[in-house]
Amino acid sequence: MTPLHLTYLAAGEKSAPVTDWAARIGWLVGLALFIALVYWLMREGWKWRGTLQGDVPELPTSPEEPGEAKLTMSGRYHGSTTAGQWLDRIVAHGLGTRSRVELTLTEAGLDVVRPGATDFFIPAEALREALLGKGIAGKVLSEGGLLVVTWAHGDRLIDSGFRSDHAAEHTEWVEALNNMINKSLETTDTEGAR
Repeated sequence: MTPLHLTYLAAGEKSAPVTDWAARIGWLVGLALFIALVYWLMREGWKWRGTLQGDVPELPTSPEEPGEAKLTMSGRYHGSTTAGQWLDRIVAHGLGTRSRVELTLTEAGLDVVRPGATDFFIPAEALREALLGKGIAGKVLSEGGLLVVTWAHGDRLIDSGFRSDHAAEHTEWVEALNNMINKSLETTDTEGAR
């Protein structure tokens, strides 16, 4: 006859539940398909936005003789939006692609060189304003952490956001760009008064 406590222990022991691999694999496949669907929808939305912005003209390219560099900056390009609307991203002609950037300011304008993305040039007469911002195209940074350049392209005013590798450079860029814009406006006003 077995002691009572051994019978109780034997009755209490149960085998561990067996893993249902078919159910787990099914859940993983379902999750992977859901993620793929979300990415596909995001990509289609990006392409649709580009189609809606089909009226944006081709981006200007750098002139052969842009002149002597006044300022240069290395950093990141965070995107372009409709001026004053920091969430209305412009994706046409690659303006929505974030990338590294090399900026060069000359008398002719602002040369934007982006490795791995479309380069473009902002002529001096298209520049409208430069300021320190904290967000553009869904990217939010610290106060003054972004150089925002407003420029005219076709019928649109565009804000383009840049962040220098050395944030202290932003103030110098804002001053230089706004001085250049003011000189251009004074020249235009003087010529118009003649």
